[in-house]
Amino acid sequence: MKTLLVTGGAGFIGGNFVLDAVRDGHRIVNLDKLTYAGNLDTLAALKGNAGHVFVQGDIGDRELVGKLLSEHRPDAVVNFAAESHVDRSIDGPAEFIHTNVVGTLGLLEATLAHWRGRSEADKAAFRFLHVSTDEVYGSLGAEGKFAETTAYAPNSPYSASKAASDHLVRAFHHTYGLPTLTTNCSNNYGPYQFPEKLIPLMIHKALVGEKLPVYGDGRNVRDWLYVGDHCRAIRRVLDAGRPGEVYNVGGDAERENIHVVKTICALLDERRPLANAAKREAQITYVKDRPGHDRRYAIDAGKLQRELGWRPTETFESGIARTVDWYLANEAWATRVLDGSYRMERLGTG
Repeated sequence: MKTLLVTGGAGFIGGNFVLDAVRDGHRIVNLDKLTYAGNLDTLAALKGNAGHVFVQGDIGDRELVGKLLSEHRPDAVVNFAAESHVDRSIDGPAEFIHTNVVGTLGLLEATLAHWRGRSEADKAAFRFLHVSTDEVYGSLGAEGKFAETTAYAPNSPYSASKAASDHLVRAFHHTYGLPTLTTNCSNNYGPYQFPEKLIPLMIHKALVGEKLPVYGDGRNVRDWLYVGDHCRAIRRVLDAGRPGEVYNVGGDAERENIHVVKTICALLDERRPLANAAKREAQITYVKDRPGHDRRYAIDAGKLQRELGWRPTETFESGIARTVDWYLANEAWATRVLDGSYRMERLGTG
């Protein structure tokens, strides 16, 4: 059993990671600011569980982070905390810099101070794992994939802020010796995803009979990664990754956005048919493209597969079916999110 300090553990990927880790016997100290994307409903199954300690707070609060590190002495820090939606970064980039860059710096400084005070054996075993994105690499043409050696070329304020945080993590390893790990993942999907992202947004709008807005021509390509597979990859990197290394995590499931939306429509038509056998594809509407919209992402996860033996267990077809079934079975979760402070602003518009 390990003790992990997880930041952003009430969000989508972090929440799934926490649920899996506690289920497998690990003790989690969960630090989350509970911004719009943080949702304690995601962690409801852990209420009263001694293996989960929740603390509301900011990763940039060095005093708080230092106190948690000193009190709980975790074996690793796993940093999920981030502002993550590209559209929001276009409208308000400053908050992304504050959280993703300044906040990560504060977390690194507090962790470094704690790490320096541990025994040599504890220092050697300790890990700081930073969860990042393939968007730091920019956009691909019709061919090729992002590798760990691909030069950074972020095209949105969001990806620029994540690129900066990646560089800080690298610098803390090479300058101070902090045993860091970085994972850059492709587009995640699955249970508990905040309903501004493509897949849960389309499920919700399709169910309530609204138009399904697709940017541009709908042919932007993403490599889709089921969140459970991503969480397994992070656990594997924590267990066996080499300090200072970067590991790309991809689902080997490239799909055009329009294919994703049509697949969701077909699955919902099967599971919850409309009257008169109407098809939900008729709800699709094309809208003005997003500024700086990267055309294609694709991840080469060969390093992770070769060195650590990880491979995704879900295909896109199996993963998207599981995801649609989860949202159909948990409509109350999504409804509570949408009934809160978030009012569906800037969703599906250019």
